[in-house]
Amino acid sequence: MNELREVEVVVIGAGQAGLSSAHHLRRAGFEPDRDFVVLDHSPGPGGAWQFRWPSLTYGKVHGMHALPGMELTDADPRRPSAEVIGAYFDRYERTFDLRVRRPVDVRAVREGEDGRLLVRTSEGDWSTRALINATGTWDRPFWPRYPGQESFRGRQLHTARYAGPEEFAGQRVVVVGGGASGTQHLLEIAPYAAATTWVTRRPPVFREGPFDQEAGRAAVALVEERVRLGLPPRSVVAVTGLPLNDAIRQGLADGVLHRQPMFDRITPDGVQWGDGPGARRVGADVILWATGFRAALDHLTPLRLREPGGGIRVEVTRSVADPRVHLVGYGPSASTIGANRAGRAAVRDIRRLLAEESAEPAVA
Repeated sequence: MNELREVEVVVIGAGQAGLSSAHHLRRAGFEPDRDFVVLDHSPGPGGAWQFRWPSLTYGKVHGMHALPGMELTDADPRRPSAEVIGAYFDRYERTFDLRVRRPVDVRAVREGEDGRLLVRTSEGDWSTRALINATGTWDRPFWPRYPGQESFRGRQLHTARYAGPEEFAGQRVVVVGGGASGTQHLLEIAPYAAATTWVTRRPPVFREGPFDQEAGRAAVALVEERVRLGLPPRSVVAVTGLPLNDAIRQGLADGVLHRQPMFDRITPDGVQWGDGPGARRVGADVILWATGFRAALDHLTPLRLREPGGGIRVEVTRSVADPRVHLVGYGPSASTIGANRAGRAAVRDIRRLLAEESAEPAVA
């Protein structure tokens, strides 16, 4: 347990980004357990998908892209996405012999000896020349804070703890958030709930028509610019808008997706806009925060990678502050197709870094 093990590359996380990176390491000639190791804190294969609610069937998944080298075919769209993608990731790990170690919690990454990084984990320490961080966002649900929040007598939960619409039967539900999760929750909950109210900070933007490659590149470029400046990344969906499909159209027509501006405060019995006699109130039994996630990067804190703007400056996938560290699935590579491409780019850069280090003459 306490023995310091050495590898060339440590990959943290075995979701889409981590598995893509491990695959490209394999293709580049790196051997698992000898040259690289994949550490994952989840109990089983599937990345964050294994924690999705059962009513999120594979047919409802937005933009799932196959991992490199193995297509996801003949998946039943009626099956829960957690089952479909969990089984697919499991098959992928075994097919390419990636030897993911789990459950392993990475507690900190700090400076080691001889220019190496020290990765401290629940299962002992690793010394590595390069790091691919692919920890995603699922472990850091974002909960906004509003006046009166502690006084609310009902239930509050985040998307991360959403289990399905049946638990809201007969209740008055306020859904907060204008992303894909918020709209999906509303459409599912409305037939069960006594009433639903949808509030968002900004008016939602619905996108009609095909989302072609040019539009995709433009959206990714906007996210990439923030990361390049060291600002916290916005999601690609926040830039592209929500696809206007048949279910969304029906929700708009039925009034389920009637958006209201963000409330000013939370009361013991609901939410409130404004103050005084003219204040408007909506009663609620549940507030569901579909307010997204933040990058899970606390274990990198000892490396001091963050910029004054709050983000980590990244060029493609490489941290500008420390070229040994690559962030895959962060910012512009947070989409499933982006994670695949970023994994390949990170491995290419790491090979160059290691080759340059090996070529350096020894100091007399």
